[in-house]
Amino acid sequence: MRKSTWIALLFLGVCINSQAKDAYYSRLEKDTLVIGNKWIERKFLWNNGNLMTYSLTDKSTNQTWLNRLKTPDFQISKDAVASNGTYVAKEIKENTIHPNYLAVEVNFSSGTLAVKKIYRIYEDSPTIACDIYLKGSADLAVENKMANAADRKNIEFAEDMKSQQLTAIIDQIKLDGFHWHTNIVEFFDVTDWNNNLIQERKFIPYRKTTYRGNLLLAHNNENNKGFFFLKEAPTSSVQLAYNGYDFTTDFNHFAMSGLGLTATDIKVNEWTKAYGGVIGVYTGSELAQLKALRSYQKNLRKLLPQRDEMVMMNTWGDRSQDSKVNEQFSLLEVEKAAELGISHFQIDDGWQVGKSPNSALAKGSFKNIWDNPNYWKPDPAKYPNGLHPIVKRGKELGVEICLWFNPSVQNDYADWEKDVNALVSLYQTYGIRTFKIDGLAIPTKQSEINLRKLFDGVLEKTNHEVVFNLDATAGRRAGYYTFNEYGNVFLENRYTDWQNYYPYWTLRNLWQLSKYVPAEKLQIEFLNKWRNVEKYGKDVFAPNHYSFEYLFATTMAGQPLAWFEGTGLPAEALKIKDLIKAYRNIQHDFHTGTILPIGEEPSGRSWTGFQSINGDKGYFIFYRENTPEASAAIKTWLPVGSKVKCTPVLGNGKAINTTVSKTGSIEVSLPKINDFVMYRYEITP
Repeated sequence: MRKSTWIALLFLGVCINSQAKDAYYSRLEKDTLVIGNKWIERKFLWNNGNLMTYSLTDKSTNQTWLNRLKTPDFQISKDAVASNGTYVAKEIKENTIHPNYLAVEVNFSSGTLAVKKIYRIYEDSPTIACDIYLKGSADLAVENKMANAADRKNIEFAEDMKSQQLTAIIDQIKLDGFHWHTNIVEFFDVTDWNNNLIQERKFIPYRKTTYRGNLLLAHNNENNKGFFFLKEAPTSSVQLAYNGYDFTTDFNHFAMSGLGLTATDIKVNEWTKAYGGVIGVYTGSELAQLKALRSYQKNLRKLLPQRDEMVMMNTWGDRSQDSKVNEQFSLLEVEKAAELGISHFQIDDGWQVGKSPNSALAKGSFKNIWDNPNYWKPDPAKYPNGLHPIVKRGKELGVEICLWFNPSVQNDYADWEKDVNALVSLYQTYGIRTFKIDGLAIPTKQSEINLRKLFDGVLEKTNHEVVFNLDATAGRRAGYYTFNEYGNVFLENRYTDWQNYYPYWTLRNLWQLSKYVPAEKLQIEFLNKWRNVEKYGKDVFAPNHYSFEYLFATTMAGQPLAWFEGTGLPAEALKIKDLIKAYRNIQHDFHTGTILPIGEEPSGRSWTGFQSINGDKGYFIFYRENTPEASAAIKTWLPVGSKVKCTPVLGNGKAINTTVSKTGSIEVSLPKINDFVMYRYEITP
């Protein structure tokens, strides 16, 4: 690189540092690139742009680890020689999706392959993310063994080899010491088939071993400090071009692998985004570790109370499918939603002209949707006045109208621009800004690229007002760590009709995920407990053994989803209005904190709950399931020995003033089984 270019880039780095007032910074000096903020700093040897980590620092305690590897962090070919390295840093200004952050772009070439890495660092998080893009062409190393049986084929020609997975390391580091206690977490979606959504593997790394998962947490037992890798990709079981593992450990060497693309996915003249990764540091307890992770997650999409907070009702849970959906039914449902205190009413499949495969009225299809240019317009037979009367009545009652939408899946979403226009038209015509996105299939890199274009296109044309509820129930979809900037996750379909709705099952899924996935980004359902009582027989955990208020309470840590027809509820159900309205008053304050699971894992017989942590204050939700103990010592995330004042805000508990025990527990009482209480707490002097 010419000397004048180096000087310009160095000047830019210094300017950003000055403008951001030390919020974040980067600089390239001679052979060293530095990226950091007040919490974390990572130094790299330049290596012509193919960076090699020199050190990683937790600035909160001045802990610096030296990297013992002498190889680049990113490896796509063992014999690759980097050239043409460039560096530029740019502050990305805040918008309604994300806060300000620093983007540090590093480019280099490896033969005919161009690599672009964009490091993202935020002001208030001890983490550095890295997005990876590839362009050009190369004969790249591939895995000899195909991991997914469904993807296997006999390799007869050299060209076929290019469709196999790339052997690549996204990021890696080798640190001093042999006492790294490691936890790797694998996640599962496809929730129509899975009801156990995380699996943890806790171990002390020994010889070279591979693991599946999106998250690696490593704690050094010598100095009580650690780091984590987060792989920003779908869940392991649905990733593209999957080579069978995500992480490799070898004593104190940790590597994150799997780009999610094949050699044929790389285009000559266009950047293709690979799976990326995040590294974070922390000192101290598991709480510090989890707060460091959550600080990054909360920066990906702002949680705006008027846009992102919701108590939604969607009628699909009562299994009428589209047989009832029309103007009169929708107007009656909006009335019931208002009577229940619901904030959002979503009309599921059936509002549109086109008929889906799930239609109860006709054999529809998602194939070639745009053969019918009116597919995504309100069905004039069902909605002769369009959606205007429903939207108007919703505004009068304070209920926002939302819709279901299924993108045009054929040919890798080749019609994504038409889908953008359809969604934007619904936004402009009716003011509808919340869409459940269903039926996704992401079997190829091109389908992922076009889906991202679809979502970005809608946000760009609606001033980022639109919220997508991304369905995670079936197929190859985004999981918990991709597309996080677009909205929330519609977690699961459960139905009393099929006897697969149990309140503690739903609570358990939310409880387990909430340790590693922001609970406030998950839509969690509660159902009409008066339906299909006979199908459960004498089952002690059947929904009808719980109060309607309790069913709602199991969803409060997430975004509650009333998965039923309001017109199908008995009159006694309407008593829940006061609870829902009271919850909505504190919903955003509760979700602003770091929400983590407390107590025992929900089992139907446990004392369990959630804690929302926001400095020295926050919230608790405690649930007494069907257990004979009327009180329990529940382990929390409160500091041992601290004095805490708990004021009840919802449910049936009494005020608590106590000192946190040596185990981090506080004593909680509820006189009845299957009951709950929500407290606002503060740590007092």
